Amino acid sequence: MGRRNVVVYDGVFEKFPGFKRGLVVVKSIENDRENAKVLSLMKDAMAERAGGDFLKHEFVVAWDEAHRRFGSNPNKYPPSVKALLKRVQKGKQVPFINCVVAAFNYISLKYLIPCGGDDVERVEGNLCLGFATGEEKFVPLGGGKEEHPVPGEVIYYDDATLNVMCRRWNWRNGDFTKITADTRQIVINVDGIGGIPEDVVLQARDDLAETLRLECSAVLTTDFLDIGRHRVEIAV
Repeated sequence: MGRRNVVVYDGVFEKFPGFKRGLVVVKSIENDRENAKVLSLMKDAMAERAGGDFLKHEFVVAWDEAHRRFGSNPNKYPPSVKALLKRVQKGKQVPFINCVVAAFNYISLKYLIPCGGDDVERVEGNLCLGFATGEEKFVPLGGGKEEHPVPGEVIYYDDATLNVMCRRWNWRNGDFTKITADTRQIVINVDGIGGIPEDVVLQARDDLAETLRLECSAVLTTDFLDIGRHRVEIAV
């Protein structure tokens, strides 16, 4: 069994002191492509968010403002929760990829905050959130041409290989750590920023953890990072 660290670099907290990250660290799971209960939860969340202008909700606006602060246009490159909301408000379904992905999409819609996860067994170094130099490498989810992040954008990356797991903080996932039905070890991030209360992030994290325990037989732990705690060690 190896060890990894989940790290948020000091510079992120210097620019965004209100950032907080709930962590769900999955050690084993049954990640089915179908799950009636999780599908039902996701459909209920989609129906709840299909009406009303949730794009103007203070939690969504907080992420728009954060993206602008590191030089990204949140309309062109929407934070993940905004992209989900825009999809359901256009009457489109969020596809059921597998149980884990469906569960964190459900939680994201329910609490209006970004959630995303990665297959830790594909990571060689530490899982780091920091500012890009432009040397890092990114292949978008689904494959495609390798590209490089813009210097100064917030990225989530493997510090051993410089492969990027997510560009523009929570805009687009990388392909190399995508969660599949065969994935067993996962780190899921549940993020808040600005005025999003800590207790909302913790409630969303714990709701997700309980859903995965009950519906996917997950063995997991939870953790939390904020300005007072920048790093946590995990076993993989």
